[in-house]
Amino acid sequence: MDNSELVNQWIWRQDFWLPPGLTWKDIAEGTADGGRHPVPRDLLLSLPLALGFIALRFVFERVVALPLSRRLGVRDRVWVRVMPVPKLEAFYLQKKQQPSQNDLLVLEKHCGLTPHQIQTWLRHRRNQDRPGNTRKFCEASWRFVFYLMAFSAGLVSLINTPWFWDHRECWRGYPRQVVAEAQYWYYIVELSFYLSLLLCVSVDIKRKDFKEQIIHHIATIFLITFSYCANYVRVGTLVMLVHDSSDFLLESAKMFSYAGWRKTCNTLFVVFTAVFLVTRLVVFPFRIIYTAVVDSLDVFPPYSGYYFLNGLLLVLQALHIFWAWLILRMVHKFVFLGKVERDERSDEESEADEEEEDEGGEEEHSCEQKKGAFNSKLVSLADNCVLNNLTNQGRKMNSRMPKAR
Repeated sequence: MDNSELVNQWIWRQDFWLPPGLTWKDIAEGTADGGRHPVPRDLLLSLPLALGFIALRFVFERVVALPLSRRLGVRDRVWVRVMPVPKLEAFYLQKKQQPSQNDLLVLEKHCGLTPHQIQTWLRHRRNQDRPGNTRKFCEASWRFVFYLMAFSAGLVSLINTPWFWDHRECWRGYPRQVVAEAQYWYYIVELSFYLSLLLCVSVDIKRKDFKEQIIHHIATIFLITFSYCANYVRVGTLVMLVHDSSDFLLESAKMFSYAGWRKTCNTLFVVFTAVFLVTRLVVFPFRIIYTAVVDSLDVFPPYSGYYFLNGLLLVLQALHIFWAWLILRMVHKFVFLGKVERDERSDEESEADEEEEDEGGEEEHSCEQKKGAFNSKLVSLADNCVLNNLTNQGRKMNSRMPKAR
Protein backbone atom coordinates (compact mmCIF):
# COMPACT_ATOMS: atom_id res chain seq x y z
CA MET A 1 0.00 0.00 0.00
CA ASP A 2 1.56 3.30 -1.11
CA ASN A 3 1.46 6.62 0.74
CA SER A 4 -1.48 8.03 -1.22
CA GLU A 5 -3.64 5.08 -0.30
CA LEU A 6 -2.71 5.48 3.38
CA VAL A 7 -3.69 9.15 3.24
CA ASN A 8 -7.00 8.34 1.58
CA GLN A 9 -7.69 5.60 4.10
CA TRP A 10 -6.90 7.42 7.34
CA ILE A 11 -7.27 11.15 6.63
CA TRP A 12 -9.93 11.34 3.92
CA ARG A 13 -12.16 8.65 5.32
CA GLN A 14 -15.49 8.79 3.50
CA ASP A 15 -17.49 7.56 6.50
CA PHE A 16 -16.30 10.60 8.48
CA TRP A 17 -16.38 13.39 5.92
CA LEU A 18 -19.52 12.36 4.02
CA PRO A 19 -23.01 11.19 5.01
CA PRO A 20 -23.69 7.43 4.98
CA GLY A 21 -23.90 5.95 1.51
CA LEU A 22 -21.99 8.74 -0.23
CA THR A 23 -18.49 8.66 -1.70
CA TRP A 24 -16.09 11.17 -3.21
CA LYS A 25 -17.12 9.90 -6.64
CA ASP A 26 -20.72 10.90 -5.98
CA ILE A 27 -19.65 14.50 -5.47
CA ALA A 28 -17.45 14.46 -8.59
CA GLU A 29 -20.16 12.86 -10.74
CA GLY A 30 -22.70 15.42 -9.62
CA THR A 31 -20.63 18.24 -11.13
CA ALA A 32 -19.30 16.39 -14.17
CA ASP A 33 -21.64 18.29 -16.46
CA GLY A 34 -19.98 21.58 -15.63
CA GLY A 35 -18.59 23.62 -12.75
CA ARG A 36 -16.11 22.78 -10.03
CA HIS A 37 -16.48 20.05 -7.43
CA PRO A 38 -14.59 20.33 -4.13
CA VAL A 39 -11.44 18.25 -3.84
CA PRO A 40 -9.35 18.31 -0.62
CA ARG A 41 -6.12 18.90 -2.53
CA ASP A 42 -7.53 22.25 -3.74
CA LEU A 43 -6.91 23.66 -0.27
CA LEU A 44 -3.15 23.11 -0.55
CA LEU A 45 -3.05 26.35 -2.53
CA SER A 46 -3.83 28.21 0.70
CA LEU A 47 -0.38 27.43 2.16
CA PRO A 48 1.70 29.48 -0.31
CA LEU A 49 -1.03 32.11 -0.38
CA ALA A 50 -0.77 32.43 3.42
CA LEU A 51 2.94 33.18 3.08
CA GLY A 52 2.05 35.65 0.34
CA PHE A 53 -0.38 37.39 2.70
CA ILE A 54 2.38 37.72 5.30
CA ALA A 55 4.72 39.31 2.75
CA LEU A 56 1.96 41.57 1.44
CA ARG A 57 1.11 42.66 4.97
CA PHE A 58 4.76 43.54 5.62
CA VAL A 59 4.82 45.77 2.54
CA PHE A 60 1.36 47.26 3.18
CA GLU A 61 2.10 48.29 6.76
CA ARG A 62 5.25 50.14 5.75
CA VAL A 63 4.23 51.59 2.39
CA VAL A 64 0.56 52.40 3.00
CA ALA A 65 -0.39 52.15 6.68
CA LEU A 66 2.61 53.99 8.15
CA PRO A 67 2.29 57.14 5.98
CA LEU A 68 -1.48 57.06 6.55
CA SER A 69 -0.98 56.98 10.31
CA ARG A 70 1.20 60.08 10.15
CA ARG A 71 -1.33 61.86 7.96
CA LEU A 72 -4.15 61.08 10.39
CA GLY A 73 -2.11 62.31 13.34
CA VAL A 74 -1.26 59.05 15.13
CA ARG A 75 1.22 59.73 17.92
CA ASP A 76 3.21 57.30 20.05
CA ARG A 77 3.67 57.90 23.74
CA VAL A 78 7.28 58.49 24.78
CA TRP A 79 8.28 56.28 27.71
CA VAL A 80 11.17 56.72 30.13
CA ARG A 81 14.21 54.69 29.12
CA VAL A 82 15.68 52.60 31.93
CA MET A 83 19.31 52.28 32.85
CA PRO A 84 20.74 48.84 32.01
CA VAL A 85 20.74 46.51 35.02
CA PRO A 86 21.68 42.96 33.93
CA LYS A 87 20.07 41.16 36.88
CA LEU A 88 16.77 43.00 36.51
CA GLU A 89 16.85 42.55 32.74
CA ALA A 90 17.29 38.79 33.14
CA PHE A 91 14.42 38.65 35.65
CA TYR A 92 12.17 40.68 33.35
CA LEU A 93 12.88 38.56 30.28
CA GLN A 94 12.25 35.38 32.29
CA LYS A 95 8.99 36.31 34.04
CA LYS A 96 7.60 39.62 32.69
CA GLN A 97 5.22 39.92 35.62
CA GLN A 98 4.89 41.66 38.94
CA PRO A 99 7.62 40.43 41.33
CA SER A 100 6.63 38.72 44.55
CA GLN A 101 8.03 39.64 47.94
CA ASN A 102 10.60 36.85 47.72
CA ASP A 103 11.64 38.06 44.26
CA LEU A 104 12.12 41.57 45.60
CA LEU A 105 14.30 40.33 48.45
CA VAL A 106 16.47 38.32 46.08
CA LEU A 107 16.77 41.16 43.58
CA GLU A 108 17.52 43.62 46.38
CA LYS A 109 20.51 41.52 47.46
CA HIS A 110 21.88 41.06 43.94
CA CYS A 111 21.28 44.57 42.59
CA GLY A 112 21.76 46.74 45.65
CA LEU A 113 18.52 48.63 44.99
CA THR A 114 15.52 49.28 47.20
CA PRO A 115 12.23 47.45 46.50
CA HIS A 116 10.68 50.71 45.31
CA GLN A 117 13.52 51.29 42.86
CA ILE A 118 13.20 47.71 41.57
CA GLN A 119 9.46 48.06 41.01
CA THR A 120 9.95 51.41 39.29
CA TRP A 121 12.63 49.95 36.99
CA LEU A 122 10.40 47.00 36.07
CA ARG A 123 7.43 49.29 35.41
CA HIS A 124 9.45 51.48 33.07
CA ARG A 125 10.90 48.37 31.39
CA ARG A 126 7.42 47.00 30.74
CA ASN A 127 6.36 50.33 29.31
CA GLN A 128 9.24 50.20 26.83
CA ASP A 129 7.85 46.96 25.38
CA ARG A 130 4.29 48.19 25.13
CA PRO A 131 3.19 48.51 21.49
CA GLY A 132 2.78 52.05 20.29
CA ASN A 133 -0.28 53.50 18.62
CA THR A 134 1.47 53.49 15.25
CA ARG A 135 2.02 49.74 15.38
CA LYS A 136 -1.56 49.16 16.50
CA PHE A 137 -2.84 51.41 13.71
CA CYS A 138 -0.86 49.55 11.04
CA GLU A 139 -2.16 46.18 12.25
CA ALA A 140 -5.76 47.41 12.38
CA SER A 141 -5.53 49.03 8.94
CA TRP A 142 -4.29 45.78 7.35
CA ARG A 143 -7.19 43.82 8.80
CA PHE A 144 -9.63 46.58 7.89
CA VAL A 145 -8.61 46.47 4.23
CA PHE A 146 -8.87 42.69 4.05
CA TYR A 147 -12.21 42.39 5.87
CA LEU A 148 -13.74 45.18 3.80
CA MET A 149 -12.62 43.65 0.50
CA ALA A 150 -13.60 40.12 1.59
CA PHE A 151 -17.05 41.24 2.72
CA SER A 152 -17.66 43.22 -0.47
CA ALA A 153 -16.53 40.37 -2.73
CA GLY A 154 -18.48 37.80 -0.71
CA LEU A 155 -21.64 39.87 -0.79
CA VAL A 156 -21.41 40.38 -4.55
CA SER A 157 -20.89 36.64 -5.15
CA LEU A 158 -23.74 35.53 -2.85
CA ILE A 159 -26.48 38.15 -3.09
CA ASN A 160 -27.99 36.55 -6.21
CA THR A 161 -27.81 32.97 -4.95
CA PRO A 162 -31.00 31.29 -3.69
CA TRP A 163 -29.46 30.14 -0.37
CA PHE A 164 -28.58 33.72 0.55
CA TRP A 165 -32.28 34.44 1.03
CA ASP A 166 -33.61 30.96 1.87
CA HIS A 167 -31.14 28.96 3.97
CA ARG A 168 -32.95 25.70 3.28
CA GLU A 169 -31.57 25.94 -0.24
CA CYS A 170 -28.17 25.11 1.25
CA TRP A 171 -29.24 21.46 1.26
CA ARG A 172 -31.19 21.21 -1.97
CA GLY A 173 -29.42 18.73 -4.26
CA TYR A 174 -26.72 17.92 -1.69
CA PRO A 175 -24.05 16.62 -2.15
CA ARG A 176 -24.16 17.06 -5.92
CA GLN A 177 -23.85 20.84 -5.81
CA VAL A 178 -21.74 22.88 -8.19
CA VAL A 179 -19.22 25.25 -6.60
CA ALA A 180 -18.93 28.49 -8.51
CA GLU A 181 -15.48 29.84 -9.26
CA ALA A 182 -16.10 32.95 -7.14
CA GLN A 183 -17.11 30.83 -4.14
CA TYR A 184 -14.05 28.65 -4.58
CA TRP A 185 -11.71 31.65 -4.44
CA TYR A 186 -13.69 33.08 -1.55
CA TYR A 187 -12.84 29.92 0.38
CA ILE A 188 -9.19 29.87 -0.63
CA VAL A 189 -8.60 33.53 0.22
CA GLU A 190 -10.34 33.32 3.60
CA LEU A 191 -8.46 30.15 4.56
CA SER A 192 -5.15 31.69 3.49
CA PHE A 193 -5.80 34.83 5.53
CA TYR A 194 -6.63 32.95 8.74
CA LEU A 195 -3.59 30.74 8.25
CA SER A 196 -1.47 33.89 7.99
CA LEU A 197 -3.01 35.22 11.20
CA LEU A 198 -2.21 31.97 12.97
CA LEU A 199 1.37 32.02 11.70
CA CYS A 200 1.84 35.63 12.86
CA VAL A 201 0.21 35.22 16.26
CA SER A 202 3.59 35.18 18.03
CA VAL A 203 4.58 38.61 16.64
CA ASP A 204 1.17 40.31 16.65
CA ILE A 205 0.02 42.45 19.56
CA LYS A 206 -1.07 40.18 22.40
CA ARG A 207 -4.42 41.15 23.85
CA LYS A 208 -6.35 39.93 26.85
CA ASP A 209 -8.37 37.57 24.65
CA PHE A 210 -5.21 36.00 23.19
CA LYS A 211 -6.31 32.44 23.99
CA GLU A 212 -9.79 33.06 22.59
CA GLN A 213 -8.24 34.40 19.40
CA ILE A 214 -6.15 31.24 19.01
CA ILE A 215 -9.24 29.08 19.52
CA HIS A 216 -11.16 31.22 17.00
CA HIS A 217 -8.46 30.94 14.32
CA ILE A 218 -8.09 27.17 14.75
CA ALA A 219 -11.86 26.58 14.77
CA THR A 220 -12.26 28.77 11.67
CA ILE A 221 -9.50 26.93 9.79
CA PHE A 222 -11.01 23.53 10.65
CA LEU A 223 -14.48 24.75 9.75
CA ILE A 224 -13.42 26.12 6.37
CA THR A 225 -11.43 22.97 5.58
CA PHE A 226 -14.13 20.53 6.62
CA SER A 227 -17.01 22.41 5.00
CA TYR A 228 -15.14 22.57 1.70
CA CYS A 229 -14.15 18.91 1.68
CA ALA A 230 -17.68 17.75 2.56
CA ASN A 231 -19.19 20.23 0.07
CA TYR A 232 -20.91 22.33 2.73
CA VAL A 233 -19.77 25.32 0.69
CA ARG A 234 -23.13 27.07 0.76
CA VAL A 235 -23.28 27.10 4.55
CA GLY A 236 -19.58 27.96 4.76
CA THR A 237 -19.90 31.03 2.57
CA LEU A 238 -22.73 32.33 4.76
CA VAL A 239 -20.62 31.82 7.89
CA MET A 240 -17.69 33.75 6.42
CA LEU A 241 -19.93 36.57 5.18
CA VAL A 242 -21.57 37.01 8.59
CA HIS A 243 -18.18 37.29 10.27
CA ASP A 244 -16.74 39.74 7.75
CA SER A 245 -19.80 42.01 8.00
CA SER A 246 -18.81 43.46 11.38
CA ASP A 247 -15.04 42.89 11.53
CA PHE A 248 -14.14 45.75 9.20
CA LEU A 249 -16.27 48.15 11.29
CA LEU A 250 -14.36 47.21 14.44
CA GLU A 251 -10.97 47.66 12.78
CA SER A 252 -11.97 51.06 11.37
CA ALA A 253 -13.13 52.22 14.81
CA LYS A 254 -9.80 51.13 16.27
CA MET A 255 -7.91 53.01 13.56
CA PHE A 256 -9.64 56.30 14.38
CA SER A 257 -9.24 55.63 18.09
CA TYR A 258 -5.46 55.36 17.72
CA ALA A 259 -5.52 58.56 15.64
CA GLY A 260 -7.43 60.41 18.38
CA TRP A 261 -10.57 61.01 16.32
CA ARG A 262 -12.94 60.34 19.22
CA LYS A 263 -16.23 61.35 17.63
CA THR A 264 -15.60 59.29 14.50
CA CYS A 265 -14.46 56.37 16.63
CA ASN A 266 -17.54 56.52 18.84
CA THR A 267 -19.87 56.68 15.82
CA LEU A 268 -18.24 53.69 14.16
CA PHE A 269 -18.29 51.81 17.45
CA VAL A 270 -22.05 52.30 17.79
CA VAL A 271 -22.59 51.02 14.24
CA PHE A 272 -20.26 48.07 14.86
CA THR A 273 -22.07 47.17 18.09
CA ALA A 274 -25.45 47.09 16.34
CA VAL A 275 -24.15 45.02 13.42
CA PHE A 276 -22.23 42.62 15.68
CA LEU A 277 -25.11 41.94 18.03
CA VAL A 278 -27.54 41.36 15.16
CA THR A 279 -25.28 39.17 13.00
CA ARG A 280 -23.49 37.19 15.73
CA LEU A 281 -26.28 36.78 18.30
CA VAL A 282 -29.34 36.64 16.02
CA VAL A 283 -28.52 35.74 12.41
CA PHE A 284 -25.72 33.29 13.13
CA PRO A 285 -27.41 31.13 15.80
CA PHE A 286 -31.04 31.34 14.66
CA ARG A 287 -30.49 31.11 10.91
CA ILE A 288 -27.14 29.50 10.10
CA ILE A 289 -26.70 27.14 13.05
CA TYR A 290 -30.38 26.29 12.87
CA THR A 291 -30.19 25.26 9.22
CA ALA A 292 -27.01 23.23 9.87
CA VAL A 293 -28.57 21.43 12.85
CA VAL A 294 -32.23 21.06 11.82
CA ASP A 295 -32.70 21.60 8.07
CA SER A 296 -29.80 19.30 7.17
CA LEU A 297 -31.60 16.35 8.79
CA ASP A 298 -34.11 16.41 5.93
CA VAL A 299 -31.29 15.36 3.58
CA PHE A 300 -29.13 12.96 5.61
CA PRO A 301 -29.15 11.37 9.10
CA PRO A 302 -26.70 12.47 11.81
CA TYR A 303 -23.16 11.15 11.36
CA SER A 304 -19.70 11.97 12.68
CA GLY A 305 -19.14 14.87 10.27
CA TYR A 306 -22.54 16.32 11.21
CA TYR A 307 -21.53 16.53 14.87
CA PHE A 308 -18.07 17.86 13.98
CA LEU A 309 -19.48 20.67 11.83
CA ASN A 310 -22.07 21.76 14.36
CA GLY A 311 -19.57 21.46 17.20
CA LEU A 312 -17.29 23.97 15.46
CA LEU A 313 -20.24 26.30 14.86
CA LEU A 314 -21.13 26.14 18.56
CA VAL A 315 -17.53 26.93 19.51
CA LEU A 316 -17.71 30.06 17.37
CA GLN A 317 -21.03 30.97 18.95
CA ALA A 318 -19.53 30.64 22.43
CA LEU A 319 -16.76 33.04 21.39
CA HIS A 320 -19.40 35.42 20.00
CA ILE A 321 -21.12 35.49 23.39
CA PHE A 322 -17.79 36.18 25.13
CA TRP A 323 -16.96 39.05 22.78
CA ALA A 324 -20.51 40.40 23.05
CA TRP A 325 -19.99 40.65 26.79
CA LEU A 326 -16.78 42.65 26.23
CA ILE A 327 -18.58 44.91 23.76
CA LEU A 328 -21.46 45.53 26.13
CA ARG A 329 -18.92 46.55 28.77
CA MET A 330 -17.60 49.12 26.32
CA VAL A 331 -21.18 50.24 25.60
CA HIS A 332 -21.67 50.76 29.32
CA LYS A 333 -18.59 52.97 29.41
CA PHE A 334 -19.76 54.81 26.31
CA VAL A 335 -23.20 55.53 27.80
CA PHE A 336 -22.08 56.56 31.27
CA LEU A 337 -18.70 58.14 30.45
CA GLY A 338 -19.60 59.58 27.06
CA LYS A 339 -16.74 57.96 25.17
CA VAL A 340 -15.05 54.66 24.47
CA GLU A 341 -12.13 54.64 26.85
CA ARG A 342 -10.18 51.83 25.17
CA ASP A 343 -10.51 48.50 23.46
CA GLU A 344 -11.63 45.90 26.01
CA ARG A 345 -9.27 43.49 24.25
CA SER A 346 -6.30 45.83 24.71
CA ASP A 347 -2.80 44.48 25.07
CA GLU A 348 -2.37 42.25 28.09
CA GLU A 349 -0.08 44.54 30.09
CA SER A 350 -2.21 47.64 29.71
CA GLU A 351 -4.40 46.82 32.68
CA ALA A 352 -1.48 46.71 35.10
CA ASP A 353 0.03 49.81 33.56
CA GLU A 354 -3.26 51.65 33.83
CA GLU A 355 -3.41 50.81 37.52
CA GLU A 356 0.05 52.28 37.88
CA GLU A 357 -1.07 55.36 35.99
CA ASP A 358 -4.10 55.59 38.26
CA GLU A 359 -1.80 55.53 41.28
CA GLY A 360 0.21 58.33 39.73
CA GLY A 361 -3.04 60.17 39.05
CA GLU A 362 -4.11 59.81 42.67
CA GLU A 363 -0.78 61.22 43.81
CA GLU A 364 -1.17 64.10 41.40
CA HIS A 365 -4.74 64.63 42.63
CA SER A 366 -3.59 64.71 46.25
CA CYS A 367 -0.88 67.22 45.32
CA GLU A 368 -3.52 69.36 43.67
CA GLN A 369 -5.65 69.18 46.81
CA LYS A 370 -2.69 70.21 48.98
CA LYS A 371 -1.88 73.01 46.56
CA GLY A 372 -5.49 74.19 46.64
CA ALA A 373 -5.57 74.14 50.42
CA PHE A 374 -2.30 76.06 50.55
CA ASN A 375 -3.66 78.64 48.13
CA SER A 376 -6.84 79.03 50.19
CA LYS A 377 -4.72 79.63 53.28
CA LEU A 378 -2.73 82.26 51.41
CA VAL A 379 -5.94 83.96 50.33
CA SER A 380 -7.35 83.95 53.85
CA LEU A 381 -4.05 85.24 55.17
CA ALA A 382 -4.03 88.01 52.61
CA ASP A 383 -7.62 88.90 53.52
CA ASN A 384 -6.67 89.08 57.19
CA CYS A 385 -3.76 91.34 56.36
CA VAL A 386 -6.05 93.67 54.42
CA LEU A 387 -8.58 93.72 57.25
CA ASN A 388 -5.85 94.40 59.80
CA ASN A 389 -4.53 97.27 57.73
CA LEU A 390 -8.00 98.77 57.42
CA THR A 391 -8.56 98.37 61.17
CA ASN A 392 -5.23 99.97 62.01
CA GLN A 393 -5.93 102.85 59.67
CA GLY A 394 -9.34 103.34 61.32
CA ARG A 395 -7.77 103.37 64.77
CA LYS A 396 -5.20 105.95 63.70
CA MET A 397 -7.90 108.18 62.25
CA ASN A 398 -9.95 107.90 65.45
CA SER A 399 -6.90 108.77 67.56
CA ARG A 400 -6.30 111.84 65.45
CA MET A 401 -9.86 113.19 65.64
CA PRO A 402 -9.60 114.73 69.13
CA LYS A 403 -6.42 116.48 68.22
CA ALA A 404 -8.08 118.01 65.23
CA ARG A 405 -10.89 119.29 67.38
